[in-house]
Amino acid sequence: MKQKPDLSFWKLWNLSFGFFGVQIAYSLQNANISRIFATLGADPHTLSFFWILPPLMGMLVQPIVGTMSDKTWTRFGRRIPYLFVGAAAAVAVMCLLPNAGSFGLSVGVALWFGACALMFLDTSINMAMQPFKMMVGDMVNEKQKGKAYSIQSFLCNAGGLVGFVFPFFFTAIGIANTAPEGQVPDSVVYSFYIGAAILILCVIYTVMKVKEWPPKVYAEYNAPAEEKEDKASWISLLKKAPTAFWQVALVQFFCWAAFLYMWNYTTGTIGETVWGTTDVKSQGYQDAGNWTGIVFGIQTLGAVLWAAVLPRFKNMKMAYAVSLAIGAIGFAMIPFIHYDILLPILDTSTGGNFVFAIKAQYLLFIPYLLIGCAWAAMLAMPFALVTNALQGYGHMGAYLGLFNCAICVPQIIAALLGGTILTLVGSHQYNMMLVSAVSLIIGAACVFVIRTKNQEVK
Repeated sequence: MKQKPDLSFWKLWNLSFGFFGVQIAYSLQNANISRIFATLGADPHTLSFFWILPPLMGMLVQPIVGTMSDKTWTRFGRRIPYLFVGAAAAVAVMCLLPNAGSFGLSVGVALWFGACALMFLDTSINMAMQPFKMMVGDMVNEKQKGKAYSIQSFLCNAGGLVGFVFPFFFTAIGIANTAPEGQVPDSVVYSFYIGAAILILCVIYTVMKVKEWPPKVYAEYNAPAEEKEDKASWISLLKKAPTAFWQVALVQFFCWAAFLYMWNYTTGTIGETVWGTTDVKSQGYQDAGNWTGIVFGIQTLGAVLWAAVLPRFKNMKMAYAVSLAIGAIGFAMIPFIHYDILLPILDTSTGGNFVFAIKAQYLLFIPYLLIGCAWAAMLAMPFALVTNALQGYGHMGAYLGLFNCAICVPQIIAALLGGTILTLVGSHQYNMMLVSAVSLIIGAACVFVIRTKNQEVK
């Protein structure tokens, strides 16, 4: 087997550039789905049920895309056909979803229409997302993989930040942030339109710039273990999976359940604690919806900053556990930041007078920066631990697709239990942030169960 050649920075950049657009779409979905369905008329106790669809689609689609693309060879490439089809479908659905309340449908029918649109949106996003991870595995040598995934992480976070702030930005330039009852504000609708346009442009750029290796060249650079991939079923692969695969999945369960509740209930939480309203028709609630994107953007910024710190830890598991614990502290802070809290600022030049105060909405930056630390670890550590454990196993595309179930299953279970847990904690959405804090603490404790490959050998 030949050594894969070094790739220039721009070739590594081009491999992942489309991820920027895909992540914009994903961020718009995460930050606005609860807002959209609440505006359409969904009750907070049933709101979590709509969040079953995204992880369910991810669990179904990513293993299929991984397995099928392992066996696909076309004139356009091995992974790129799935990338382009997924992106094209995502663009179409992004233009439909925010308009679910604008077709004159009843509340029930509008919610069902929105649910179906969400299902297709997440299916297409997952279909477009998976090929980027696999192209790096196919074409980048071991020495440059760290750099390649760092570029991918940067584009992921940059796209996320753009997607999160779109509704706030459009409101700031004068686009309406309120709408008739049952309809989604134009600030959100336009965000999805522009996000769809950026997505397809980024994917077209990647398709034009990246040329995947033909089968003969691919075989020269990749392990012969992959020659038997068509004979292995998912069940047999899971039976042979290394111990670390399952142990990391246990940690993932508690981490992704925590973040599912954050995505689900942040708008309602901020609306009640910072804007003092639970009325989805009010200006305050829609402003809280915009601010959800801002604090999610702050979380992304925290993740970028913490990602630079993570390599300084000598022990990967310790870095993972500490990051999750910091995120838990962030979640625990959120319910205690209320609209009546002001942080006074002293001006020493005027004799120590209070000149202004930081409002509660800005104090939210602190907990979401801390939550970003957990997010950075969740994006990096699980795949590092699992891919290291999978060395020599082959079937990388299929295994990574199957490992995605460790992201999807906990979200599905958390979504099914969301309404029940919300009732148990008093029906205040901000209490779900405390549930997320507890979940991350449990996840941090489970990190120490993971056995690395060296430990397994011993």
